[in-house]
Amino acid sequence: MKDIVPNLNFVKTPAIIKVTAFAIVALSCFYLGKHYSDGYQQLSFFSTFRSPQTGSAVGVSPNVGKFSDQNLNLTAPPPTTGSPPKNSNNAPPPDVERIGIVNDEGAMTMDFEVGEFDPDSVEDLGNSDGGEGKGVGSRDSTANIEKFRVCEAGMEDYTPCLDNVEEIARLNSTERGEKYERHCPEKGKGLNCLVPVPKGYKYRIPWPASRDKVWFSNVPHTRLVEDKGGQNWISIKGDKFVFPGGGTQFIHGADQYLDQISQMVPDIAFGNHTRVVLDIGCGVASFGAFLLQRNVITLSIAPKDVHENQIQFALERGVPAMVAVFATHRLFYPSQAFDLIHCSRCRINWTRDDGILLLEVNRMLRAGGYFAWAAQPVYKHEENLQEQWKEMEDLTNRLCWELAKKEGYIAIWRKPLNNSCYHNRDTGVQPPLCDPNEDPDDVWYVGMKPCITRLPENGYGANVTAWPARLHDLPERLQTIEMDAYISRKEIFKADSKFWHEVIDGYVRAYHWNDSNLRNVMDMRAGFGGFAAALIDFQVDCWVMNVVPVSGFNSLPVIYDRGLIGVRHDWCEPFDTYPRTYDLLHAAGLFSIEQKRCNISNIMLEMDRMLRPGGRVYIRDTVSVVNELHEIAVAMGWVSAVHDTSEGPHASWRLLRCDKRL
Repeated sequence: MKDIVPNLNFVKTPAIIKVTAFAIVALSCFYLGKHYSDGYQQLSFFSTFRSPQTGSAVGVSPNVGKFSDQNLNLTAPPPTTGSPPKNSNNAPPPDVERIGIVNDEGAMTMDFEVGEFDPDSVEDLGNSDGGEGKGVGSRDSTANIEKFRVCEAGMEDYTPCLDNVEEIARLNSTERGEKYERHCPEKGKGLNCLVPVPKGYKYRIPWPASRDKVWFSNVPHTRLVEDKGGQNWISIKGDKFVFPGGGTQFIHGADQYLDQISQMVPDIAFGNHTRVVLDIGCGVASFGAFLLQRNVITLSIAPKDVHENQIQFALERGVPAMVAVFATHRLFYPSQAFDLIHCSRCRINWTRDDGILLLEVNRMLRAGGYFAWAAQPVYKHEENLQEQWKEMEDLTNRLCWELAKKEGYIAIWRKPLNNSCYHNRDTGVQPPLCDPNEDPDDVWYVGMKPCITRLPENGYGANVTAWPARLHDLPERLQTIEMDAYISRKEIFKADSKFWHEVIDGYVRAYHWNDSNLRNVMDMRAGFGGFAAALIDFQVDCWVMNVVPVSGFNSLPVIYDRGLIGVRHDWCEPFDTYPRTYDLLHAAGLFSIEQKRCNISNIMLEMDRMLRPGGRVYIRDTVSVVNELHEIAVAMGWVSAVHDTSEGPHASWRLLRCDKRL
């Protein structure tokens, strides 16, 4: 017994009491933390799993779906320098959460597994007759949203920021085209109903047949036929509009015209050196339509003016297009975006206001890129037209553009590869170089600048590889994006590409995307363009408008360097397109970000406006957000269902899949 007593006294020592107390407190904190974290979003601490294929250990967050689905929210964006219109009531963009995938050594990695869709487990929406589909996910939203009404007749072509008659009437001046720019409705006066379809509307004619004909009842406007029918643009045959492929300057067809451009300047090399083109004042977009078969993607733009439905015709045909105007503000595309910019009788006075409109072309034109101008001053000898040609020659010389070829009715200039010519100009030559601190990619409500955009001294943007290699090559301008990651951004880019490749693989197999008649697609939060690149990899016969929201970092330069197209946009405002112009709208992580500053019902109504009957919506977002969006989708009359993502039923993300019926 005496031997035992000293041991009992030992447990009463101050040291052991302190250790025991500390252990109890630690265990209590751990239990309470785990208990309460079940009801809240998990923190992004990292755990480890080992890939059975590679054998490498990869650190992932418990919210692994968030990394991929949020499309790499890696930084708070820089403050926007442009001033939105006076009627803009949007909250400032939120800080963006920093998330990533790391390995055991703490370095970024792309060795991860997304998981797979089981095609047999996917609920088919095809037999559902409207409202709520079954899906595999659950909804826990308790609020029932009242069904949205259909807008009154006459709003079939309503485009909110371009049809704001009250705001346009208050403009002080319209002489520079201000009335064709964006004038969005004030807060509380936006779209609150479902835009109706025209009488007799039909499901669109599938691509590629739609390149040459569309249903008259879908775009029932005859103004272009009356004005341009004799120029081989468009005609009416029975219940269809027919597009012979001509234009004002190429009445014998776009193919012959494109052959002429290729012969004039062989270095243009459509589908190889030249991949991304901008067509200004595009008509019905036959120029861009026929470039598609040469592996060139052309963004066709025109204002909503007296020929207001030309962009609507282009999109109904299945050709990339957007309403845009050269007026007083920068277009919403980055610097060095386009390999070639084309203007055929586009009715723009390029030399007005000391050439400010051509300076905007120069900003968007890639170093070493080409500007093709087909217009009367090029080939007609009337005195006033020759004076316009001399003014154009003088301006392009001061911009250091080289006249590569002038033949027939086409003149083609080439932009320099670097700034050396600008620095060698005589003192006082106008226009001046822009300030070195001027951001040429800052475009949201930013006025045009009366100066020459400087080219990067390191040559970034001028050295893109030929198509199709550029789709997956690491763009040099990846290093210029203002995001937190610097050393690891190449790994992030590769991981993003791999993630979307595996997700699209699942969509193609589970949802039969190759047989789904998809043509016009929009990625509403495009990141680096991985979604669009994967669609090309899987040969889905569509094109993608990659939208980069102002609430995140500006990745548009990377998207264009990859040979894709896109635009900067604020989803608190409507988009510049006609109703019923997209077959698929895709949004990954968009609503969980924008709900902090925008009304998500308004975004959903805008999606309904843009979406064609027969179109589809795929939304990947957090469980709570998806449940709320599901309620709104049902209230809009969409057939919708919530599914687990490939990360499994316990992931913090869900997939909302919707169909819009006629």
